[in-house]
Amino acid sequence: MLQRILTALATSAIACSSLAATPAKPHKRRHPVAAASSTRKHTATASTKTTNTAARHKGKIARKPLRSYQQAPTPDRYREIQQALVTKGYYKGEPNGEWGGDSSDALKRFQADQNLMPDGKINSLSLIALGLGPKRLTAKSDAAPPPQIAPPVSPSVAPVK
Repeated sequence: MLQRILTALATSAIACSSLAATPAKPHKRRHPVAAASSTRKHTATASTKTTNTAARHKGKIARKPLRSYQQAPTPDRYREIQQALVTKGYYKGEPNGEWGGDSSDALKRFQADQNLMPDGKINSLSLIALGLGPKRLTAKSDAAPPPQIAPPVSPSVAPVK
């Protein structure tokens, strides 16, 4: 009987040691965002899920870039454009700074002659063709020249008596 008990103990010891020797399979780690989104109702759209994932990723907040809108030209700028069209012979009226149908038609004719899309809209290519490119400061500005520094005058040395 003692022999059976010893045999059973030895068998169980071998079985336990073989279990301890084999590495356990690692548990699948669920991503916290995936776990959180799987518990929500599935009413969110794909873009919402992407935004939520990006917002939580590494603690950064996802922000949509602000869209910049181009401002309408000022009446002075319209007057410049109309004057350029008058100079080139496309606009027959007086440059008054108000953009109307006659200004748009003159610009369409100018754009067609310049092989640009004749849509009558003021764009950068049309402005460049009119010689009115973007308003920027150039290196040759009307700034005052830097002051010139006079050379240092050495102190006069009086003769010693």
